[in-house]
Amino acid sequence: MSTPRPNLFLIGSMKSGTTYLSELLGTHPAVFMSLPKEPTYFVDQQALRRGWPWMWEQGYWRSEERYLGLFAAAGGAAIIGEASTSYTKLPMFTGVAERILDFNAQARFVYVMRDPVERTISHYWHSVNRSSERRPMLEAIQSDPEYTDVGYYAWQLHEYLQRIDRKQIYVLTFEELLADPAGQMSRLFAWLGVDPSFRPSGVGATHVTPAVVDRVRGLGVLNGMRRSSWYRKLEPYVPSAVRKIGSQLAAESVRPEEIDTFEVEAYLRSVQLPQTAELERLLNRTFPEWTTLYAQPAGDGETGAVDRDPPG
Repeated sequence: MSTPRPNLFLIGSMKSGTTYLSELLGTHPAVFMSLPKEPTYFVDQQALRRGWPWMWEQGYWRSEERYLGLFAAAGGAAIIGEASTSYTKLPMFTGVAERILDFNAQARFVYVMRDPVERTISHYWHSVNRSSERRPMLEAIQSDPEYTDVGYYAWQLHEYLQRIDRKQIYVLTFEELLADPAGQMSRLFAWLGVDPSFRPSGVGATHVTPAVVDRVRGLGVLNGMRRSSWYRKLEPYVPSAVRKIGSQLAAESVRPEEIDTFEVEAYLRSVQLPQTAELERLLNRTFPEWTTLYAQPAGDGETGAVDRDPPG
C-alpha cells in the first residue's frame, strides 16, 4: 500500500485563524489534517533555521519519508492536508510554491486572511510573547517589514496564482468564518468535493489575546539565561525568591488591551489600504468586514466587533 500524500495545503495567513480552520477541516470524516499542524517541510532548511529554529529542530525537512510519516494514519481520507503559515511569508521564505507543486502539481490551497491592521498588531504581540520582540509596537512595525509583508495578501497570493489555476485555491476571511462557521465550512467542504452537509462539532472557540504578555527587558541577556538548558537544570535548586526577582528583572508584564494603538493603526492604514485595493482587484471582491482597516467602528452584530484573537 502506498504512503498517503498530502493534497491540500492551508498556507496562511499567520494570526488569521489557521489553527481554528485546520481543526474544523480535520473534523470531517473524509479529511485528514496533520499533527503537528505546521511541519513547514517545503521551506528551505537554511531559511527555516534562521527564521524558526524550533521548527527546524523538529527535522521534518530531513527527508520526504519523515514528512510523509505525518500522514501515515490518513487511511482512505480523500483530502489529506497540513497547515503551515510559513508557506506565505515572502520574502523570508521563498520558493515554497514551486516546491509544493513539484511535489504535487494537483495540490489545492486554502488561504485565510484577517483584517490586516488587526493581524499585524496580533503578529507583534505574538513576537513579544515569544521573547523575540522588545521594541515598542510602532517602532517595531515601522522598522521590521516582516510585520506588514505577511499581511500583504495580494503579494503572497500572487506567488501561487502565477503558477496555478484560480480554481486550485480557496480564499476566505477569518471574519467570514467567525460570523458563519457552518455556512463557510459547508462551502469549503463542497469545494473540496466532500460531503458539504457535515457540521463540525467539538471544536473549541478561537483563543482570546493573552491578558498579559511578558516583554523582555534590556538586551534580553538575563532572559536568555533563564531560557537556557543549563538554567532549566539548575532551576529546581534556585530559591523561589531569587527566581521571582530574576523574572522581574528579565521581563516586564504588559497588558495588550491597555496599550494605545491609535498611532499604530493610522500608520498601518497608510500602508495596508493600498495593498488591500490591490487585493480587491486581484480577487474581484471587497472586504467590508475589515472594519479596523477602514476605521469604521463596528456595531452590534457586525463581524468587526469581535474582540478575539485567532490562533495560527
